[in-house]
Amino acid sequence: MAGIVRPREGRMIGGVCAALARRFGTSAGTMRVIFLVSCLLPGPQFLLYLALWLLLPSEKTATSTDW
Repeated sequence: MAGIVRPREGRMIGGVCAALARRFGTSAGTMRVIFLVSCLLPGPQFLLYLALWLLLPSEKTATSTDW
């Protein structure tokens, strides 16, 4: 199983919801709604988002290095 990475395409702010959506096989919109609804509950959701933004690596671009 490959690690979770923040995609370059389809992200709105940091790409955390898009990365989690890709990992769990759902749409990024659904994951964003789940996150927004979870913010209505008490807990450190915003801090968790920031931590994942810092800890999850960004997806590498497809660059050609063979000349």
